[in-house]
Amino acid sequence: MKVGLREALLQGQDWREGLSDDICIGLWLWGEWQPTLEPAGFSRDEFMDVATEYRRELWLWLVGDRVWPQFVSGLAGRVARRLPVLATGEPTDTADH
Repeated sequence: MKVGLREALLQGQDWREGLSDDICIGLWLWGEWQPTLEPAGFSRDEFMDVATEYRRELWLWLVGDRVWPQFVSGLAGRVARRLPVLATGEPTDTADH
């Protein structure tokens, strides 16, 4: 996925012709993280908002200024800070007690 996104970036392709890089990565990561995030009260739309806000870091990963672990751990940290259970200090209705 990185190769295709990076080539599109370097060729100056207009993201409006398809999905933007942050949306592509966000959708892929949501598929991986959904089983953990949804039960914690974090929706797909919320996740996509965070992924979109993180587009500068994505760009840095695509051009080689960040490695995948840096990118993904930073995004995970942003998501974790926005989880309802962490924001309120109380467990969500679906969390085990």
